[in-house]
Amino acid sequence: MTTLTVFFCGTGSTKFDNKNTTYWNGELVATLASNHAGREFAEWIVIDGPGTSNLQADELFTQSKDYGLSGTLFGKGWEENVKHAVNIVLGRSDWQREKLTEAEYNRLKAAGIPIDDVKVEGSWMWRKYNYGDRSVTQQKLQEQIIKTFRKDGIIPTRINLVGWSRGGISCHMLANALYNDVQLRDIPVNIFAIDPVPGISNFQSEKVKLEKNVKEYVAFYARDERSKGFSCVIPQTSPLTKTHVYPMPGRHGTLVGNAAADGVSGPKTLAEPGQIVRHFAEACLKRWGVTLNKTLNLTHAQLENLHTVMGRDDSKYVAMRKISYTYFTELDLGERYVSLGSKGVNFSAVKGTIFAPATGLTTGLKMEKDSYLHIR
Repeated sequence: MTTLTVFFCGTGSTKFDNKNTTYWNGELVATLASNHAGREFAEWIVIDGPGTSNLQADELFTQSKDYGLSGTLFGKGWEENVKHAVNIVLGRSDWQREKLTEAEYNRLKAAGIPIDDVKVEGSWMWRKYNYGDRSVTQQKLQEQIIKTFRKDGIIPTRINLVGWSRGGISCHMLANALYNDVQLRDIPVNIFAIDPVPGISNFQSEKVKLEKNVKEYVAFYARDERSKGFSCVIPQTSPLTKTHVYPMPGRHGTLVGNAAADGVSGPKTLAEPGQIVRHFAEACLKRWGVTLNKTLNLTHAQLENLHTVMGRDDSKYVAMRKISYTYFTELDLGERYVSLGSKGVNFSAVKGTIFAPATGLTTGLKMEKDSYLHIR
């Protein structure tokens, strides 16, 4: 029996962001992936987000390309990311990188990706540059790792999905892709999403609705984000899905470890939301069968203190509402505008008996005895 965990990075974010100093203790998704104690490819994978110059193309289980600015603006490339993840689940690639071009080699080398140096062959008169023919490809090596280390068969018996921003939406897309595959639709899926944002014109059904294969859905949403084009998605879930959504003060990046006062850059000022979200991401993953090498393990008293500090600093979070990643801001009755399934609503409208707690995104920020009871 194998539990596979797929980590989807957000737009512009990569697996190397666990060392990115923009985040005071590493970007959350990349950090969680780096702390997974299992065997990469067999038990976990981390997938770079759209708009990252396709640095992972060399090892993907499906062919992709560099979409440039359209990756950042429109999420181009996330369909290939989802297809890659499906192929990882199946344990077989539909494409292999057998040879690097000069442009591909130079891009990977410049980005610091571990790769062999180019081989220079022949004298100066007929010099040739070998950028790498591969008799054994990355994909073949990974397929063998999967065959060797997945227990009791290739197909995992449980799949966990973790994602931030468009990575969170990629979790929705992958869960639906699994459900639409008759071979994979009965695998139980758990999702931990952090402020899932699809971007403008990206609210298709597979991004805003989930099927019954998702057994538990946990998500945290940035209460104070107001950037135009950053409407987050609270997906329509099956009545059979345990659905837990929580508000958290701060901006889109605050929740994954950006502790700057403006949510973009600067010294560690507002770190509490990122710590809380990380703690519960780790708690959920452990409940879902994952062993992590390094966890916060916050006590109730520590969580209570973090919430007290957030309450004290509430005016600083409110001030974030005037700042935008996209220059323009948007309001809905003074609140963040969100997508509840395919319907646009204001932030505080997200509540009801489909959620546990039923207070949904109106849940207070004071730490009570039964706070987060459903996801501890």
